[in-house]
Amino acid sequence: MSNLQEQKNKPDAGKNLANAESILADIAINAQLADYSPVKGCMVIRPYGYSIWDNIKNILDKRIKETGHENAYFPMLVPESFLQKEAEHVEGFAPECAVVTHAGGKELAEKYVLRPTSETIINYMFAKWISSYRDLPLKINQWANVVRWEMRTRLFLRTTEFLWQEGHTCHATWKEAQEETLMMLQEYKKLLEDYLAIPVFTGKKTESEKFAGAESTYTIEALMRDGKALQAGTSHNLGQNFAKAFETKFTNENNQLDFAYQTSWGVSTRLVGALVMGHHDEVGLILPPRIAPYQVVLIPILKRNEDNSSLVAHLKTINDELQALGITTKIDARDNISQGIKFNEYEQKGVPVRLVVGPNDMTNNVVEIHRRDIRSKDKGIAREGIASHLKNLLEEIQAGLLKRAMDFRKEHTSQANTIDELASILESKGGFVRAMWNGDVAIEPLLKEKFKASIRCMPDDKELDASKVPCIFSGQISDKNVEILIAKAY
Repeated sequence: MSNLQEQKNKPDAGKNLANAESILADIAINAQLADYSPVKGCMVIRPYGYSIWDNIKNILDKRIKETGHENAYFPMLVPESFLQKEAEHVEGFAPECAVVTHAGGKELAEKYVLRPTSETIINYMFAKWISSYRDLPLKINQWANVVRWEMRTRLFLRTTEFLWQEGHTCHATWKEAQEETLMMLQEYKKLLEDYLAIPVFTGKKTESEKFAGAESTYTIEALMRDGKALQAGTSHNLGQNFAKAFETKFTNENNQLDFAYQTSWGVSTRLVGALVMGHHDEVGLILPPRIAPYQVVLIPILKRNEDNSSLVAHLKTINDELQALGITTKIDARDNISQGIKFNEYEQKGVPVRLVVGPNDMTNNVVEIHRRDIRSKDKGIAREGIASHLKNLLEEIQAGLLKRAMDFRKEHTSQANTIDELASILESKGGFVRAMWNGDVAIEPLLKEKFKASIRCMPDDKELDASKVPCIFSGQISDKNVEILIAKAY
């Protein structure tokens, strides 16, 4: 067992988790995930932070391709006139648009918008590429950067420029488009839960919260350690709205001209922020093994002014065994930095496991294992079979972090039957609040103005009985009431 103090085995010991938002920047800086850019509202993603995004990207990109989509790339400059073609779209994004008015030393005849999203320019191309039902479905994805002129920015969570993937598809029927929309929502759920160890609720957004120009928007909602919700990804059924605006037509099987049914969906570098705020303690970041840039860091205890080559070579043989089992590793044999500084660095970076070997360990054919999730230290672990041991340990850590997050969400998911009950819950514990709602949109500005909260979604997994639980707004019971999730959010 660990011979650290018992307190150190508790991930949240000495930590006020309500400060999760305020420490986001500290963790991002100290863990070398990102740094501030000279451009206001933007960030520089450092190699370690980008490695996490790379892992997310590679996992999701594989699934995107396996589900029949192809990657492409579209220009970042979008003619301003394109945004005008879809009324809801331009109204929704106008305040966030950055507009290019001059280039080549002169004023442009037509202004260009730095893409806040790409529905318009992609639809322009779709209209050229699609003429028959034989051209459908058309499934395109792009990995790109976008620009949204945010008033209040936070590293990873909300920046003026960020990285993402955006999928765009065309279908012959509404049913096919809806199936695509919900399929990608489930892919996002699997990504968050299976790899990032963050449980999410899936559900439909209200009319006022849906994507500008969409027929309907579906979301994955995660709960951060400070009790606030985070919209971690969205999938939109666009219906025929953009197709009609851009004349994206096709001749159907009955030889009739029809508009395409479309979807769009995306996740962004916000997911790195979700990792920080979903998995941390008083020391810094805690990374789930499946998403970590390296799962095990191997550290030799070097002796100053002595030949350490045999110890380093010994560590390399262990490293080769770990890599042969698919474990990602790093050897830190720097001799100009103390072991204490190394240990602190990797704790702040959230590396799941540190494997430490000193000269005596090498002689006795044992190793020392440090777990980041519970901050434990186990000495005298047999060198033989260490790769299998660590493989199992990493899976244990992954499962443990998901369980920890699910337990936290369960503890912070409540029910409210009245506005007064809602107010008490949001003030005392935060988290998600389940309630029934009659659809009266007057509740939404009330939630925002009075509680700084919102309806996150109408969840797919329903727990409340419409015949017994009254609408939180009207106080009336009706079979037309729908269940909603309310929370303060980022």
